[in-house]
Amino acid sequence: MSKTSSPLLPYPPQVAATKVDWAYELAGELLSSSLPRRWAHSQGVAACAQTLAPLAGNSAEVLEAAAVLHDIGYAPPLASTGFHPLDGARYLRDVHGAEGRVVRLVANHSYALLEAEERDLRTELADEFPLLDDPFPVDALVYCDMTTTPDGRRTTPHERLQEILGRYGEDSVVGRFIRRAAPHIHASVDRVRAAAVEAGVEL
Repeated sequence: MSKTSSPLLPYPPQVAATKVDWAYELAGELLSSSLPRRWAHSQGVAACAQTLAPLAGNSAEVLEAAAVLHDIGYAPPLASTGFHPLDGARYLRDVHGAEGRVVRLVANHSYALLEAEERDLRTELADEFPLLDDPFPVDALVYCDMTTTPDGRRTTPHERLQEILGRYGEDSVVGRFIRRAAPHIHASVDRVRAAAVEAGVEL
């Protein structure tokens, strides 16, 4: 799988070293049988991450690995706290010793810190898995997660947010979180789109 970089990036590229094939294999083992819809979504998010590779520079593999792994915390054997970003990140760190930036992206994907507040898990998440200093992979994973349906197809952020609210209910933990996160999600999407326009990358 070829990875390219652009010298005209709006975000500084970082040095990356991760095994994308391993990430796909692990995510498939955890999700494909027990949660096939989550697996379809995860593959769609990873496919989106591939399209952002020219923008991500040397972080492209980190982004793609995190994209395919971002929902593994839903897998029944991993669901310890019931908060999938934290459960998935702890598993990657403790069981596999996965690359730190991949783990931190999984832990913080799509403004997970706001949901952690709703679940009284903010301290654990923030202390164990600080947000990356490099803003592009963070925004890019938000973009890919929030433009991919549960079945792995492309969608708009507005439709995705409405789908989440409809599935969980506005007064649920997830519903309260997603309503708080919505402005931040749209801002991340806008930043990725602006970066793509600046770099001449078609999304």
